[in-house]
Amino acid sequence: MVRRVAVVGAGVSGLAAIKCCLEEGLEPTCFEQSEDVGGLWRYTVSEEGRASIYRTVFTNTSKEMMCYSDFPIPDDHPNYMHNARLQHYICKYAEHFDLLRHIRFKTLVTKVKKRPDFSVMGQWEVVTQRDGKEETAVFDAVMVCSGHHVYPNLPLDDFPGIHKFKGCYFHSREYKEPEKFRGKKVLVIGLGNSGSDIAVELSAVASQVYLSSRSGSWVMSRVWDNGYPWDMLVITRFRTWLGNILPRAISDWLYVRGMNRFFKHENFGLMPLNRTSRKEPVFNDDLPSRIACGVVVIKPNVKEFRETSVLFQDGTVQDDVDAVVFATGYSYAYPFMEDDSIIKSRDNQVTLYKGILPPRLEKPTMAVIGLVQSLGPIIPTADLQCRWAIKVFQGQCTLPPVSEMMDDIDEKMGKKLKWYGNSTTLQTDYITYMDELASAIGVKPNVLKLLLTDPRLALEVFFGPCSPYQFRLMGPGKWSGARKAILTQWDRTLRATQTRITPAVPTTFPCLAMLGVLFLLLLLLAALYC
Repeated sequence: MVRRVAVVGAGVSGLAAIKCCLEEGLEPTCFEQSEDVGGLWRYTVSEEGRASIYRTVFTNTSKEMMCYSDFPIPDDHPNYMHNARLQHYICKYAEHFDLLRHIRFKTLVTKVKKRPDFSVMGQWEVVTQRDGKEETAVFDAVMVCSGHHVYPNLPLDDFPGIHKFKGCYFHSREYKEPEKFRGKKVLVIGLGNSGSDIAVELSAVASQVYLSSRSGSWVMSRVWDNGYPWDMLVITRFRTWLGNILPRAISDWLYVRGMNRFFKHENFGLMPLNRTSRKEPVFNDDLPSRIACGVVVIKPNVKEFRETSVLFQDGTVQDDVDAVVFATGYSYAYPFMEDDSIIKSRDNQVTLYKGILPPRLEKPTMAVIGLVQSLGPIIPTADLQCRWAIKVFQGQCTLPPVSEMMDDIDEKMGKKLKWYGNSTTLQTDYITYMDELASAIGVKPNVLKLLLTDPRLALEVFFGPCSPYQFRLMGPGKWSGARKAILTQWDRTLRATQTRITPAVPTTFPCLAMLGVLFLLLLLLAALYC
């Protein structure tokens, strides 16, 4: 029986793991190398071995979609939060559920290895270090919640001449503030969320910013139709259902049309090479206007660096470049794992059943939380992953044979290549993935049943945003406030922006305007028949 669980990391995934363990009567011990919770969202000057963000980072997902499933973000918080606001919410979550007493801060996990009798007992030996002292403890299960924004991917070998370049260059992980680049020419390499954010921020102080992209990307605004958050309109069960039943050609056409709804990407040099790939788009409200104003210039991939200039793949040369920011992402690494092949079991690639469980373990007592990426929020994803993993630990969620788990991984990999292209990330469709986990543990909302018993709620669940509360409506871990949270989510969204009372806009078409239209129609008919 699994009783003692080691949790590595006290970020948003680690806190979810602690809470889920407590709900199921387990005894979690969380090891966090820093002095506080929050992980990536706790802004500090860069610390070795932990995730790092820049001072002005805001969330790309709205508060109603990204909260923990039984702990809504307060009404007075904005729909998109600055990292300090989100960090405050994370701390409140930890306090509300009394999670802090289960965390050992300033404690580094240096080794996780199987016990000699692992094939029988499934136990792990966890070695930690604090204040120079080493300690070893035995746990029945391990939940790896260390994230994937820790180890920068800096592919300097892919950029000939970089070592001859006389300006400064560094990974975006080291970027904190724009002021030291005032009046300089800066090249940002990588058209992702970090690269776009940094380019836009630098454009306010730099003399010129160049944003280099190898393959382009769709760029989306946080604010969509009628001013509502994009994810509350896009991430719905109805849209997912429609996308699954439509022919691929129609689905692709609708997708491209939707992405071009605010501006034509090819006119801004942003059009992705694979237009129909569902790879996560860039979220940036200001990039198109910065390009239109000329303060950010989109460039193709770099061909070669010279001492003070850069040659691009299209043959153009940019002189007098002062600094280069490599926004080239991160790589997965688990330095504390004695046997790294447990997680990276095939071709040095992360190989996990349901994106969580190493499939070849003799006993399923390890879970990797928070690696899956989708066009959806990480907090509810990690929360549901933890709930699923603990049911597996307890034997309440039966696993198929190893061969079937590997087949499932291969099938998911094929779908990933088809829809998201070739990447190292574990990308998937948000609602499809969440429903798959929820079905396995009995917490997926039954829309047909709700239609008979609670039609109003059923319509909101199916046509409205797939908010985290949906996975607390029924089954294990049911939350009594879930229904109310779903039915009032639009009210909380508007409360954050309706900070000035304005006259109500008439919802009915004015009578005079209607008469005017009829009069014009009569004139048109008269002209045709005369």
